[in-house]
Amino acid sequence: MHPHFQRKNAVAIRNFENVRENCKRLAWEELSFKTSTPGLYSGDSIFSHFTSRETEMSIRRLEAVTVCVDYADFLAETLPHNLQHFDHVIVVTGEQDRATQQLCRQLGVECRVTDLMHYEGDSFAKARAIDYGLAYLRRDDWVVHLDADIWLPPMTRHWIEWAHPDPDCIYGIDRCNCTSWDAWRKFIDRPMRQQHQHVQHCLTVPPFDVANGRPFPMGARISLRQYGGYVPIGFFQMWNAGRFPDRRYPLIQGSAEHTDVLHAIQWPASKRRILPEIIAVHLESENSEMGVNWKGRKSKPFGAAAGKNVSIAESTAGAYGQ
Repeated sequence: MHPHFQRKNAVAIRNFENVRENCKRLAWEELSFKTSTPGLYSGDSIFSHFTSRETEMSIRRLEAVTVCVDYADFLAETLPHNLQHFDHVIVVTGEQDRATQQLCRQLGVECRVTDLMHYEGDSFAKARAIDYGLAYLRRDDWVVHLDADIWLPPMTRHWIEWAHPDPDCIYGIDRCNCTSWDAWRKFIDRPMRQQHQHVQHCLTVPPFDVANGRPFPMGARISLRQYGGYVPIGFFQMWNAGRFPDRRYPLIQGSAEHTDVLHAIQWPASKRRILPEIIAVHLESENSEMGVNWKGRKSKPFGAAAGKNVSIAESTAGAYGQ
């Protein structure tokens, strides 16, 4: 054989041996991964775990439904910021809530008006309004039920997509509580880069209460022993409606109490998960007991006029040109 071809043949053999050794090493690493992480590994190839599974869990569309009855003062503060995260948003309100209807018109948001929440004398059957709003979504991929008084941080949509959520699961997030208009304005009026909750590239921290010089206090999670632990509650619930097209919001309660829990436990405990990278801000006009508004709005208006004898409509006057 000519010396030139002998050299090329020797190089090809060495390259083949290197490839074979690399394959052996990667196979050993895959076996070690299987052995050392029981329960985490699904059994398919480690490489397909990070390719085909990510493709399956990608988000094509994210929709949201929000019920807002006499909450226009909160919605005026949250909705303009939250719209960026969703491909379609529907707000459900009552016939008498002109402030919410006007706000949606000004923001170009689809608003659906119904009296279902007061059907047959119910005080505030919120689940009926949620289910009504869900019917107007496409529901061919992921949907979120989001409360009107919840602000989502700027990177929310990115974190959801990066998480590659499992379509068989329902997801929740954490929240912290902002209990005054002054604290809220001092937080939200800062530049957007100061509203991010991640520092040093990897630390997730609660939003900072500038007015009081400390992070906003974290809200509690719900864990129920009889249902296997963590339950994502209604201020933020995300599930894949394309995977579960017939899974509706429970309609048996006559108020807003516990219907969110009944919805979440339609998924087994192993399929109820949290997105820990996202910490929302829950707006409150005052320190209130849990459930103060479960049977209709009782808390005082949220705004610069909070504490004065004004209506919700008056407290939102002037927002977005009203």
